Amino acid sequence: MAAHLGRAATPEAGRELALTWRLDHVQIAIPEGGEALARGFWVALLGMEELAKPEALAGRGGLWLRAGEAELHLGVEAPFAPAKKAHPCFAVPDLGRLAAALEAAGRPVRPDDSIQGRRRIFTEDPFGNRVELMEG
Repeated sequence: MAAHLGRAATPEAGRELALTWRLDHVQIAIPEGGEALARGFWVALLGMEELAKPEALAGRGGLWLRAGEAELHLGVEAPFAPAKKAHPCFAVPDLGRLAAALEAAGRPVRPDDSIQGRRRIFTEDPFGNRVELMEG
């Protein structure tokens, strides 16, 4: 089952360490050669900005993207398998407008109201990776 992780830290120690944390980026996989399709979805449709990858990583393929303070890295993985459960979630200012754009582009839009007070949808990137978008 799970590997031995050592003794559990005290909750106080964990809170002290967590004071300065922030999420830097999330990475999801894309198949080899998928950069153009990824740009069409993440940049052209969703409006993310493509970032220049560091020279040492540029030859590996994939893309680095940003919207506001949220960064998404798309890494090439072979063999590729889409993430059907694990997913990034992005808070967007106008969920209705984005959902309409996704539908117009033929992308799936699955509204989900299972969390009270949180308006959200699920979609998929062109490779089948699950993506959550919520109003916020």
